[in-house]
Amino acid sequence: MAQSLEEMIEELTCSICLSLFSTPVTIPCGHNFCSQCLELSWKESYTCPQCRFSFSTKPELRKNTLLSNLVSMAQAAQGDEVTGDQEQQEEKSNEEPEEEEEELVREQTVMCDSCRKNPASRTCLTCMASFCQDHLLPHLENPTFSDHQLSLPLGDLQQRKCMEHNKLMDHYCWDHGKCICCYCALNHKPCQTYTLEEGKKKKELLYINLLRSLDQKIERAGNTAEDVCYEQRKATESVKKKKELLEAEFEEIKSLIEEEQRNARSKIEEEEKKLSNKFNFTHNVLSKKKNEFESMRNKVQSLLQEQDDLQFLKRATKLKDATSKDPYKPKIDFDEKLLNSMYKNAASLRDMIKYKLTHGEETPEMKSKRTPEPEQDRTLAYIEWKLPFTKKTNEDGHEKPNKKNKQGGTPASDPHPPDAKPRRAPRSTSVAPPDSREQLLKYAERLAANFHTAHKKVFISERFTKMGVSETPQNYPDNPHRFVSCSQVLCHQAFRGGIHYWEVEKEGGNFSGFGVAYQSIARFGTESRLGRNKVSWCIEWCNGKLQAWHDDKQTDLTTPNASKYGVLLNCDDGYVAFFCVGKKCSQIYKFNARFTEPVYPAFWMFSSKTVLTLCQSYEP
Repeated sequence: MAQSLEEMIEELTCSICLSLFSTPVTIPCGHNFCSQCLELSWKESYTCPQCRFSFSTKPELRKNTLLSNLVSMAQAAQGDEVTGDQEQQEEKSNEEPEEEEEELVREQTVMCDSCRKNPASRTCLTCMASFCQDHLLPHLENPTFSDHQLSLPLGDLQQRKCMEHNKLMDHYCWDHGKCICCYCALNHKPCQTYTLEEGKKKKELLYINLLRSLDQKIERAGNTAEDVCYEQRKATESVKKKKELLEAEFEEIKSLIEEEQRNARSKIEEEEKKLSNKFNFTHNVLSKKKNEFESMRNKVQSLLQEQDDLQFLKRATKLKDATSKDPYKPKIDFDEKLLNSMYKNAASLRDMIKYKLTHGEETPEMKSKRTPEPEQDRTLAYIEWKLPFTKKTNEDGHEKPNKKNKQGGTPASDPHPPDAKPRRAPRSTSVAPPDSREQLLKYAERLAANFHTAHKKVFISERFTKMGVSETPQNYPDNPHRFVSCSQVLCHQAFRGGIHYWEVEKEGGNFSGFGVAYQSIARFGTESRLGRNKVSWCIEWCNGKLQAWHDDKQTDLTTPNASKYGVLLNCDDGYVAFFCVGKKCSQIYKFNARFTEPVYPAFWMFSSKTVLTLCQSYEP
């Protein structure tokens, strides 16, 4: 009996899948196959898989009832075991753990809604039902069902129906961000509606662009963090050098001023601690930003892997867009003036002690002969005496040649760049304010823009006299004196005393300005803009309106109808005045200030159509 059962099973085995027949059909050549296996083999041509007989048209397939009954009897004889295909998969699952996942998938297979026995081959979204291969034949062969939409088996048909109209949700409303049915679409006529496939493609495009943006932000965050690390190392090295110099000075006078040494060291270490805290805070913020971007990127990548249109759109609706700003690197600096001051004080104290030990106490007669130095700090005066490289000045305030620096080098203590040379001023330092252009021209200067300070979007032409804003950055080399945040530029010339006058021609644009500033003006951040700090004075046109700015304080002015303007700088009397130059020369505004540093002509341009030109020839 066992032998006959095995032979019977062999006869009832499909030659394609090598398993017992599942919905067996017989083709005209007489061979039998599973209907699903045969359909899969007939994707390209209608040929018998066993005898290779070719049919000109697709044969009509009908279920072989006899074979189907014999298969049932064979299964019953085997003790109601599962089909041969299932037996092989269960045997393999004992040997290979990976087959357990396939068995789990089979348990979750969508069943045919007609027979409730066989697994569904397709789901009709028009009929809202799933069919096995047998019950799917009318949809495949009958022209009546040709317009029905078929898809892979779906087990969540009820969730795809509109709760209000009990119709299939086959549209997506872009404005409201939800899936709707054909009846809902009548209420969404003013909205942008798409099919599910179109809606998914459009949403995919948005999130693909978002993913690219997140990748760019992550890259920029990493680059910014590297820049911060470089600046931290540079600043730390500078602090270390200053500490070494300070220690060297204090070693000579340690027995006399040990308390002073401890106080000075404490201040510097406190500044170093503040600097370290600033860098650590910046690192934490950048790291947090980077993690946020990576988290958002992972969510978007997971969303883009969703194959189901409805689930994709539902998840996309819940996913919030990343609105975080680009990583920002704040200006982090340290109080170098404090470090220099501590070092200079230490050096001064050391030399003062040496001087007293060498020359002894001054006699009253020597004190009476010594000329006092009004309005000058004794410590700084002594340092000037001590350092042979310190610049001396003549009686009229001009710089003397430095004998010990014949090669033209700039002392390390000079805070100004080599090209910031003071201009010669008239000997008369206190005169009445000019009341005509002829008088102003007596103090006329010829200026040139310093491209070492120019923002990389500021172009300079015509022998450094014409300035404007370019759409693309200029190929300027990196320079610590270059403006980074604001499109500004300083001139080469620096004025420390006397009276000076220059004229500027303004062409086009509604956003520009000019004035004067110290070399110490910031190069980064909003505080680097002219007039937004205590070290610059300017007038500017903002959207066509003329304003005066200093110390971040604004004064509205009457806008003149002119293209040429003059700037009068009186370093001795302490003011800078702005004039409108036309048929008549009239004063626009005047700042009163006590200038404590060399003053540089400065210019700001924001609009790409604005051009500022420095006048080189002056005609009365």
